[in-house]
Amino acid sequence: MIRKERYAGIVDYFSTHMPNPETELKYSNPFELIVAVVLSAQCTDKRVNLVTPALFDNFPTAQAMAAASVDEIFELIRSVSYPNNKSKHLVGLAQKLIGEFNGEVPDSVDELVKLPGVGRKTANVIASVIHNKPTMAVDTHVFRVSHRLGLVSATDKTPLAVEKVLVKHFTQEEIPKAHHWLILHGRYVCLARKPKCEACGITAFCKSYEGIKKYGIEKVDAKLPKIG
Repeated sequence: MIRKERYAGIVDYFSTHMPNPETELKYSNPFELIVAVVLSAQCTDKRVNLVTPALFDNFPTAQAMAAASVDEIFELIRSVSYPNNKSKHLVGLAQKLIGEFNGEVPDSVDELVKLPGVGRKTANVIASVIHNKPTMAVDTHVFRVSHRLGLVSATDKTPLAVEKVLVKHFTQEEIPKAHHWLILHGRYVCLARKPKCEACGITAFCKSYEGIKKYGIEKVDAKLPKIG
């Protein structure tokens, strides 16, 4: 199966079974989403969703968070991963939004990555989810699933390399959805340690599937690049 056919089959499946995928982070405006995405780094969306209601009740806007102390933020997010660094990032992010962007979340990746705590992955999420731009955020799920499915090659060893390949092969209309398709598939079906191949609807297009059945996931994954 050539790569073009693999992409076509996967797009067809998800367009039918998951036509309107969305982030599982809870938010009501761009500021809340960027805060939630910063908090979600190396942390589950479920945990972030438990933390953000109280955080947004206390600091509902960039203006309010910019005036907060790092200690105040820390007390509200202490249960997420790396709360010390994230507390500093959030205060700095809010202050930069006020000082340089009139309190508005920018829409370009180049401007977003200037914000404290915002790397390329986070910037791509914001540009895609809020502004519906054809940007592809590559997290650990997207990286793993893309390699297992054969959407990218073993020589694509970095998130940026994977991002470039995916953006090239999905259409601009598909990219915002494909980001969520791959994340959610990795989160609930193509699990890191024990993928649920028996419940997977795209095994016919999965490059690793036959090898997994024959040799097991450990041997198949050993040949694939790792992230993080």
